[in-house]
Amino acid sequence: MSSIALTPPAVAPDPAQTLDEPEAQAGFTERRGEREALSQLRLSGLHCAACAGIIERALIGQPGVLSARVNAAAERLQLGWDPQATRLSTLLALVRRAGYGAEPDLAASARALREREQRRALWRLFVAGFLMMQVMMLAWPSYVAAPGELSDDLRRLLNWGSWVLSLPVLLFSAGPFFAGAWAQLRTRRLGMDVPVALGIAVTFVASSGATFDPSGAFGHEVYFDSLTMFVSFLLAGRWLELRARHRVARELEGAMGRLPELVERIVDAASGRSERVVPARLRVGDLLRVPLGAAFAADGRIEQGRTAADEALLTGESAPVPKGPGDAVVAGSLNLQAPVLMRVEKLGADTRFEAIVRLMREALTRRPESLALAERVAGPFLWVVLLLAGGAALAWSFVAPERAVWVAVSVLIVTCPCALSLAAPSAWLAAAGALARRGLLLARLELLEQMAKVDLVVLDKTGTLSEDGMALQRSVGDPSLLPRAAALARHSQHVFARALVAACAQVDEAAGWSEIEELPGRGLQARDATGRLWRLGSPTWVGGVSESGGQLAFGPAEGQALLVLEFGERLRADAREAVERLHALGLSTLLLSGDAPARVAALAREAGVARALGGASPEDKLAEVARLQALGHRVLMLGDGVNDAPVLARADASLAMGQGALLARAQADGVLLSGRLLDLVRLRELALRTRRVIRQNLGWAAFYNASCIPLALAGLLPPWAAGLGMALSSLFVVLNALRLQKVS
Repeated sequence: MSSIALTPPAVAPDPAQTLDEPEAQAGFTERRGEREALSQLRLSGLHCAACAGIIERALIGQPGVLSARVNAAAERLQLGWDPQATRLSTLLALVRRAGYGAEPDLAASARALREREQRRALWRLFVAGFLMMQVMMLAWPSYVAAPGELSDDLRRLLNWGSWVLSLPVLLFSAGPFFAGAWAQLRTRRLGMDVPVALGIAVTFVASSGATFDPSGAFGHEVYFDSLTMFVSFLLAGRWLELRARHRVARELEGAMGRLPELVERIVDAASGRSERVVPARLRVGDLLRVPLGAAFAADGRIEQGRTAADEALLTGESAPVPKGPGDAVVAGSLNLQAPVLMRVEKLGADTRFEAIVRLMREALTRRPESLALAERVAGPFLWVVLLLAGGAALAWSFVAPERAVWVAVSVLIVTCPCALSLAAPSAWLAAAGALARRGLLLARLELLEQMAKVDLVVLDKTGTLSEDGMALQRSVGDPSLLPRAAALARHSQHVFARALVAACAQVDEAAGWSEIEELPGRGLQARDATGRLWRLGSPTWVGGVSESGGQLAFGPAEGQALLVLEFGERLRADAREAVERLHALGLSTLLLSGDAPARVAALAREAGVARALGGASPEDKLAEVARLQALGHRVLMLGDGVNDAPVLARADASLAMGQGALLARAQADGVLLSGRLLDLVRLRELALRTRRVIRQNLGWAAFYNASCIPLALAGLLPPWAAGLGMALSSLFVVLNALRLQKVS
């Protein structure tokens, strides 16, 4: 191929495409047939678990909607729809009509959506906080004045000022609570916004009645200071929660937003003429110019130029990986050193990048059983809250009528289950984000639950406990010939040839191999710079040694083999340490493989695995795992091959190696992209920590409610104190969960 200039010419980008065009949907929609599409969408405006049900009910039953699944904690919607029966823009309009924002799950639009949401939240908090201070200034004389020092006219004037200052807080700052409550009531579902909005409304109405007619049914006491303080505290808590949730979302989207919006495709290799296209228009075989600092838009191979790639998306390691002509590059990795040309080999759903994105999206839209249980409990709990508040108001109307309103308001506020609903989701997402940065992606969040319960780790051998491929273990003969043999081996993709090249730090470029020929079942032969014929391949073909003397031999065609090479499996570098630490964590280990029992047992001894079982067919593996489960074991399976897929599906928890077969990755609960077995240890440790954090959060929420509800019912907890306690409780839960983001 002739050399092509790597410096791109000035070209204009394609015009923007509308949301309903298939190419514009390619980044967030998976087509599963002519009448089925699955779109991933980002949501905004969610405040509690009940919001998920509201959005789902707004969509399910509409023409063309096949399914709708919302994860409130992750703010994501997985929407199945029929492209021939409806349009995506129409469905998004339904979500917005229900009171929530919806955008395609693309990095740029999602980021803009989060920024707008944060700005609105900050403005609401600023207005509420600023006016709270003004209302407190007007309320202060009523607290400090001695009896008779504050005239009725002056007190009434101060109350009128507080009423005016409270209006923006009620109409603007508290708007999300009323909008959320209305959306929940309209769909006949109770959420946390209902008691909050009810408490704010009752407080304002009672205080307004006392301001307009101090001798009327509402008495003369006003609670504008409590109202504005409550709204400020609650907004502050929600804003901090929003920041924490968005931080997790940014980390989980870091991998999803790596593909470029436009790529440069070479149209004419002779002249170097190119065009800018969206990645959805690429085809296998296209030649792309990838500038310095840009991301590779597809899986392929370098055609021209040398660079280094950041493949942290795939391995969790930030060290650059050198790339030259013929080396594979993957979509989503970054070009770090110089412009290069690449040939496209895989696109769209076939790329490893898209497989990773699908795993992450599926993990974020699935709800673990504990989350689903919490959402089912939330509705009945809120009915109990309303009954408690109503009963408290009725009881205090006989004891001290002037205190009945604010006692009911305090009960409504203090029992709002914000902390309870955040206890598990915040922990799951923080842990998932931490694992994603390590190169371990969860396809199902349930893996964290199960990983804390497993007591037995079942490992596959080849590609899992051992490195994928072979390694040079021993050479017999003249060691100075190794670089020369490696120079010839570079012309073959055979597993032994690749292992020989990998074992040599340098190859003999001066060998000058020509007339290179690869003979199936035998090996390579070529002539050196002097014209002499050499062979690299089967020992019996090269001559002079028996097959048992090694797997590969090298020597002149007319004489004896001068070098005999023996290859074998190589244990992963961290395998022994990982197994030791798994044992220290109380887990048993089993090596389960279809390879010869002797080799399986030898590798198990080298790695320190407690028990080994070789010669196992896929049916034998499945039967063994079923037998272990029948004995009461909770089994974690780690594998990589197609034959491991049934066992991965049967195990209580499962992980597939990132380089493994697609079927294995599809059946697993998570994918170990990093290839580091020590990350399995970190997963176990983080799962145990996550379980502890969730229990701490639930314990704190239960303690908070058990302590404060009696105080509120007894009239010892004013509304402002109840609001402060609720905000601090939610903040404690979120900050406690964020500790899980730190993984050693």
